[in-house]
Amino acid sequence: MSNQRIIFNPNSGVPYGVNLTLYSGSDFNTNFTTIGVSGTPFDFTNWTGSSQMTKSVSIGSTLYPSATFNVGFTSETEGKFKISLGSTESRSLSEGRYYYDVLVSSGTTVYKIVEGNILVKPAISSAP
Repeated sequence: MSNQRIIFNPNSGVPYGVNLTLYSGSDFNTNFTTIGVSGTPFDFTNWTGSSQMTKSVSIGSTLYPSATFNVGFTSETEGKFKISLGSTESRSLSEGRYYYDVLVSSGTTVYKIVEGNILVKPAISSAP
């Protein structure tokens, strides 16, 4: 499980960059702690989130999601959320580099809060 600390400034329009590693056939979980520009935890009360990954975002590529992560706010008032993917879903991913992002929304306003690459490494052993 990975733990990431990010700074979120809704006015900047720039997502925080975080690169991750996912092992095919394993459960994947990454926890994010979000700090606002004031230096205090960002309050996600009544916010929602979504996250997907795709193999390529290059010009001319077909953008369809390779996987959709579960997004959960683990402590809204402390700015904590996580993205996760089960072993069954991760098993179907081919080795290689992917792109992902995390969107959060409050009402009709949507922000891309995090983006980056995910390196998918192949499974060697089968699940017990």
